[in-house]
Amino acid sequence: MSSESSHRREAAAVRRDIRIIEVGPRDGLQNESRPVPTATKIRFVNALSSAGFPEIEVSSFVHPKLVPQLADATEVFAGLEPAEGTVYSALVPNEKGLARALESGVRRIAVFTAASETFNRKNINAGIDESIERFTPVLDLAKDAGVSVRGYVSTAFFCPFEGEIPPEAVVRVVDRLFELGVDEVSIGDTIGAALPSHVERLIGVLTPPLDRIAMHFHDTRGTALVNVMASLEYGIRTFDASAGGLGGCPFAPGATGNLATEDLLFFLHGIGIETGVDAAAVTRASDIMEEAFGSPLPSRVRNAGAIVKGSSDGDGDGDA
Repeated sequence: MSSESSHRREAAAVRRDIRIIEVGPRDGLQNESRPVPTATKIRFVNALSSAGFPEIEVSSFVHPKLVPQLADATEVFAGLEPAEGTVYSALVPNEKGLARALESGVRRIAVFTAASETFNRKNINAGIDESIERFTPVLDLAKDAGVSVRGYVSTAFFCPFEGEIPPEAVVRVVDRLFELGVDEVSIGDTIGAALPSHVERLIGVLTPPLDRIAMHFHDTRGTALVNVMASLEYGIRTFDASAGGLGGCPFAPGATGNLATEDLLFFLHGIGIETGVDAAAVTRASDIMEEAFGSPLPSRVRNAGAIVKGSSDGDGDGDA
């Protein structure tokens, strides 16, 4: 048996312990041009709280001019009805944002950079190294406050400006984040262009323990779930997803289609992997946003509806 096959078999043995991080309230809504009332966001997050997620990313404490869709982060956190066992996190770009987050009672934050120099400059007007230098004081202050930190690495497979990103460039950023003390790194397929071969190639060269790595797939080209499968086979146990398939990235052309939480749950539960997340509760939460927008959300499972039982019982006319 090859070492690669052995690696896959060993990874498969630990596939049962899967964490789904719900990012719809932040990553899902940051890209929406349609304004969402604060009260609706609060209802959305509180509905998601009943689903049993280990973590919900609620909002972002960025400057309101940069992401006006999330300017009400303080008010949203104030309206939460926390569920036992669920962590409520927020994206924090700088020390001012951290101060606001701590005042709101946030106990887990996220910082972000990219594996593409060009994307990072267009996103936050800073190169990769400069962006890390900017949020290093945030990490130090967060640790002093007893707050856990997640790191995002965007454009880890393809960049809309540079094309395919070498795995070694991603590893360099991931390793740097762990050296600085982040607890977990979420690796993003920002424009939804990765294939399982790209996923396997990257995971194969990552150096930290895989239980501290999350995958953040977009379903722009319909490849998110096959990329989840590839990740599972190599031992990844944490995945980001967005209720209803909300959102994308406002700074990356073509970056539509976050992996819908409903689609991920349908897939994982269908192949016998329990997540601890109640799919029906997620659907009820997505209903709130669909009603608010007045149009269907992108989730394939939502739009397909329930599977009709007994439709193949021989009573049909045989037409395909």
